[in-house]
Amino acid sequence: MDLTTRCPACGTAFRVQPAQLSARGGKVRCSKCTHVFDGVAALALAGREETQAATEPSPQLALFEASDKSPIGGVGVDVNEDAPVAEFLNQAPQSGLRQRLAWACGSALALVVLTAQAVHYFRTEIAVLIPETRPYLVAACAQVRCEVRLPRYANLVRIESSELRRHISGERRVQLDATIRNYSPLTLEYPSLILALTDTKDEVLARRTISPQEYLPSKSADVTRSGFAGESLIDVRIIFETNDNNAFGYRLALAYL
Repeated sequence: MDLTTRCPACGTAFRVQPAQLSARGGKVRCSKCTHVFDGVAALALAGREETQAATEPSPQLALFEASDKSPIGGVGVDVNEDAPVAEFLNQAPQSGLRQRLAWACGSALALVVLTAQAVHYFRTEIAVLIPETRPYLVAACAQVRCEVRLPRYANLVRIESSELRRHISGERRVQLDATIRNYSPLTLEYPSLILALTDTKDEVLARRTISPQEYLPSKSADVTRSGFAGESLIDVRIIFETNDNNAFGYRLALAYL
């Protein structure tokens, strides 16, 4: 028997076959107002005479392409080629699927970019917390011209003791002895030493910055790159020339430059 489905938006009724509805899962688009509705839920049984008198021909229903004259599920379908052909309903889901895929790809790309930025910004902390990642971070930095440095925590590195005196070889030479301790459990970057010579009023007469390469016992660059081991100390001795500036005292501080 014929079935009649009615558009809930504009009230237009259409004659359909069960095979026609099942081909699209029951979803149809009204060719009058383009409203999408559930054709199965809007079904109403009708006799052939009532259906022919009260409904429009089935080609108005958006179920087939213009060139489709083949039977579906064994049921023949007569297509009125002069009638306008409505769009397939499955075009809307396909468009929605493409949109969702585009959003998913965009979101994934944004997540990758944000993750890369976070890794770049926190590369030092990541290398410290997860040491096995350091080789990969170093290799990645080599590609983008950055550097995986050791952490710098000035408040965790202190001068335990220091002494500045005239060197026995001559009056214009002085000797600085100091002990520096790393109180952190982490391997840190070696800090620089800031030495200031002062007069009797504690006014600064001269200031000098001493890099790790100058005060480390070994001048090897590998020693500097290996870092200041956690919970360890290092003894520093530096001998250098000074001008005859009548220095009376000194100040010694640590800094990361």
